[in-house]
Amino acid sequence: MMQITPQHQIFIQVAAIDFRKGIDSLIGFCRTKLQQNPYSGIIFAFRNKKGTAVKLLTYEGTRFWLMQKRFSQGKLRFWPKTIDKPICATNLTVILNQGQSGQMQPSWRALPSSSKANAL
Repeated sequence: MMQITPQHQIFIQVAAIDFRKGIDSLIGFCRTKLQQNPYSGIIFAFRNKKGTAVKLLTYEGTRFWLMQKRFSQGKLRFWPKTIDKPICATNLTVILNQGQSGQMQPSWRALPSSSKANAL
């Protein structure tokens, strides 16, 4: 699991991209279209055309991470229309949590007990 920290630079691709793209295609996209170095540690954020999912790409020193968040209910409530500078980690977290920064899910929840576990 990768943690997004205040030290990360985050670059949002405003226009939707084809979500069939994998790591190699997104690296090429960052280099050619965005004019950014994908090996710089920047977190690149992309959205699909329908606004139902977000992909994050970053290089953490030894490997690339490609993460996808699919919204099970509805679509993105907010995605910037223009970006003139990288955004902060807090802004990305708010976007990924559909604007509910103060109502985030607890980091730990008890799992319901199963009948097999009770039988042991």
